[in-house]
Amino acid sequence: MKYIQTSLLFIPLVSFSLFSALSWADTPTQGARELSISGAGSSDKEFNDNAFAMEVSYGYYLSPATTFGVRQLASVTDSEGNNSNWNGATRFFYDYHLGQENLRPYLGINIGYLYGESVEDTFIAGPELGLKYYVLQSTFVVGQLEYQVLFEDTSDANDRFDDGAYIYSIGMGYNF
Repeated sequence: MKYIQTSLLFIPLVSFSLFSALSWADTPTQGARELSISGAGSSDKEFNDNAFAMEVSYGYYLSPATTFGVRQLASVTDSEGNNSNWNGATRFFYDYHLGQENLRPYLGINIGYLYGESVEDTFIAGPELGLKYYVLQSTFVVGQLEYQVLFEDTSDANDRFDDGAYIYSIGMGYNF
């Protein structure tokens, strides 16, 4: 009987230890890389007006807390009776990660270029914030919010700050 009681306590302790070890995220080290992919889509109830966007991000860890990289966004809109339009945005980013646990918020900045068939080609820049949650040692779910200011030159950026747009995404990523 004493053996059974000890075994009943041992099983949850071992399970908890294994779960904790599996769920504990490694802090990326200097030189580590990161790849993430995010997507979004929308359609009306008849599927006549459709939009789809996909973003790929590649980052390089300058230190365990800082990442520099590039993001590529591609989007397509298709409306009944109209031609499909595509747009893209290429942005460089710099992010500072807070903490070293499974849940890692970050703050950053980005600058790049917006182009396509249904937008005016222009520069974009702005702040961003995000949250990474590591579901495995090197695999995470990421959510991000950006405030993008569109501008033609540096003097235009200051004047157009109040006319920016919020861009948000959710996706998955992997450190390697």
